[in-house]
Amino acid sequence: MTTSKHNLSRRRFLTGAGQLAAAGWIAGAGGWVLKPSWANAAGPIKVGIAADMSGGLAVYGNTHWQAAQFAAKQINDAGGILGRPVELYLEDTASDPGKSVANVQRLISRHEVDMVMGGALSSTREAMKVPVIKRAKKLFVYPQHYEGGDCTEGLFCTAATSAHQLGHMIPYLIKTAGAKRFVLTGANYQWPQVTNKIARQLIEANGGEVVFEEYYPIDQMEYSATVAKIMKEKPDHVLNTLIPPGMQGFMKQLYEAGFSKNGGSQSIIHLDENAVNFVAPEVLNGCYSALDFFHTVDDPYSQQLLKEYDQMFPKSPYLFTAGISSTGSWRGLKFFEQAVIKTNGDLSLEALSQAYSTASLDKGPGGPSRIDAPTHAVALNIYFAQMTDGKWKIIDKREMVPPGACRA
Repeated sequence: MTTSKHNLSRRRFLTGAGQLAAAGWIAGAGGWVLKPSWANAAGPIKVGIAADMSGGLAVYGNTHWQAAQFAAKQINDAGGILGRPVELYLEDTASDPGKSVANVQRLISRHEVDMVMGGALSSTREAMKVPVIKRAKKLFVYPQHYEGGDCTEGLFCTAATSAHQLGHMIPYLIKTAGAKRFVLTGANYQWPQVTNKIARQLIEANGGEVVFEEYYPIDQMEYSATVAKIMKEKPDHVLNTLIPPGMQGFMKQLYEAGFSKNGGSQSIIHLDENAVNFVAPEVLNGCYSALDFFHTVDDPYSQQLLKEYDQMFPKSPYLFTAGISSTGSWRGLKFFEQAVIKTNGDLSLEALSQAYSTASLDKGPGGPSRIDAPTHAVALNIYFAQMTDGKWKIIDKREMVPPGACRA
């Protein structure tokens, strides 16, 4: 890591630490705790949050803890779970799957949390599964949208999957928007690779063609060779599964090369209203995304959630959105609330897993949702949108889309 990158990560962490303190979190030995405002003789129910508070994915981690705090406040304001308040513990997983294991173990061994929720990268999820589920026998909730298909016992994924997102978007791009020739660019890890495998199958099944497919280190910032290749091949559409920090460099260079001005289009299925934190408005304009929620969704409860969140975190740059784990974090805790009630307070992994498998919400960000028991993922509404004049314009909606199948 270069000195400049290290300093950037440090500045991001200090910003996050300041926001944590302002929101009522108390710093401890290597982590943070958010004490409820009231107590019960039986003690609190302890939820561990493993979030990327520093490093290149800090924007993900900060939205994660804010959304978790938002959901916990709603639960505690309504009397807690079976009369017990929710107490949150936070550890920084530092945008590094290697560091995540030691940090999440502190949640378990030092704070004795009753469940763990966290992870941004699929590699972080994979790294944390063993210490959380296999060794500690704790429920593990993964709140980030991901490639789908991870049906590990004790793991529940509460945001959109790639099957959710691409199942309607790819046919639309080909049959309605007229995109026939595609380029697939991605970061070199599990989520982009599996997502692009799904995309390729859908593209070819709908009469399209993949011109080329390439992968790059997550922190690669220079893409002149790839952009030149795109401009030479003249594809209709680029499906971009890069992530920060490399994503910004690619998008800027592709825009400056004139790809969109020459009629090309681009989709980045994890982009939402938080994209303004790292992508210029002119670069975003015209991009497509597909998620379980956008701020432009016309749903009264969704709009009420936005209002309450903004009142809780006024002027925060980390908005309540779907692409950076906010909606998954909110659902993750609300499903957990239901599961604990169903088990009558039994917090064992076996009891909670069985109860969590049947959880459902009549309303939430983007509409209703329910856990799909076979896949341990969630069925929910999916919105296909395009960035137009600074807002995500909803093009189409599919209701209660299943999350796809388990991978072999």
